[in-house]
Amino acid sequence: MHQTVQYSVKRLNGYHGPMYTTLLAIGIIVFLSHFLSLTFRKTQIPDVLVLMCLGLLLGPVLGVVSAQDFGKIGPILATIALVVILFESGTSLRLEVIARSLGTTAKITIGCFVLTIAVVAIVGWGWFSLPVASALLLGVILGGTSSAVVIPMVQTLRLGNKTSAVLVLESALTDVLCILGVVAMLQALSGAQVEPGRIVGGVLASLLFAVLLGVLGGVGWLLILGKVRDFPNTISSTIAYAFIVYGCTEFFGFSGAVAAMALGVTLTNYERMGLSQLRLLRREVEPLTPADLAFFQEAVFLLKTYFFVYLGISIQFKGWEFVAIALVMVLMIYVLRIILVRRVFSAHEYRLRDASYASFLAPKGLAAAVLATVPAQHGIEGADVIRDVTYMVILVSIVLSAVLAATYPAGPVRAFFSILLGKKDVAERPHE
Repeated sequence: MHQTVQYSVKRLNGYHGPMYTTLLAIGIIVFLSHFLSLTFRKTQIPDVLVLMCLGLLLGPVLGVVSAQDFGKIGPILATIALVVILFESGTSLRLEVIARSLGTTAKITIGCFVLTIAVVAIVGWGWFSLPVASALLLGVILGGTSSAVVIPMVQTLRLGNKTSAVLVLESALTDVLCILGVVAMLQALSGAQVEPGRIVGGVLASLLFAVLLGVLGGVGWLLILGKVRDFPNTISSTIAYAFIVYGCTEFFGFSGAVAAMALGVTLTNYERMGLSQLRLLRREVEPLTPADLAFFQEAVFLLKTYFFVYLGISIQFKGWEFVAIALVMVLMIYVLRIILVRRVFSAHEYRLRDASYASFLAPKGLAAAVLATVPAQHGIEGADVIRDVTYMVILVSIVLSAVLAATYPAGPVRAFFSILLGKKDVAERPHE
């Protein structure tokens, strides 16, 4: 009996050893993330950079953990982080700001998407000798910006309302462009006939129907939110509902990410949208409370912490050649983006600080990492190169964006961007 108990204790110790070590590491990382957020506000050193570097250290450098160790839960939690970040950002956007920024958003989104495809395709074809079609596919994969990276940085940097809206909307819209663009390219490579009109129509349909489903979902939630609050422990129910809207929208073949953002916008802007005039909403409804919004922000914080550590762990290092080429690609993309921002952000309402951050907050992230694995599944020539280059561009672009964000407050850097963007460096107040 005594031996049996000792054996059982040993088995329990053997089981709980890795468990408590994991929990200890999670606790330390969360506390570190709180400290890094405070440091970001005071020093402008982005917490996302440190968290991703921590993931790089634990994964590719030391080999303590790998992305495969997370199994299926890793990509699922990364998607959850993306949905919550987009939904929470939607609750912080104001309808009138969105309306004023749509023209600028369209120019930046389409312009940078096309320029990025051109730069990446030329480098992929010229340096890695990829077939033209594969090089273009690589360009489409890297054509967007990452919502999970851009939105937390925009919120912490406290940019002007209109600039924040442009960058947030760009990051959400380019995910749709990248996904549908990759689908179209794969159809072309498989020999199927590709009709440009249908591609454009598909993009517009995905966006419009996603927005519609998000708005309808918001109306439905406003109708039942008061009743849901009568149940205990329901503060997380709104986020659960955002997952339902995301899942249903994806099921119908539209952009769940855009629907999640539209849901957030609707819940905080339903009066500005005129929805309060609907017969169903004429009676008193219960809007989101400050406690709800605070909970969403805390959820974003925790999921953001996980996402960037996981992203760092998932990066695959394939040699310094890939790092060098990725750096060349990113620098070329950012130079062209600066030229575009100079033209689009020429109005006086855009101050130098906002235009500067808009010119380099274009990192790649989750969507590109997922799409990079697709060519291999379809037997595309050069699939390994596409995957490895994408991972390096993700890493380099995040690092470069973070470094520029950290160094921008320095006088010489501001003066440099003042020359590049043709704007004077004057005293500016955030949120203008």
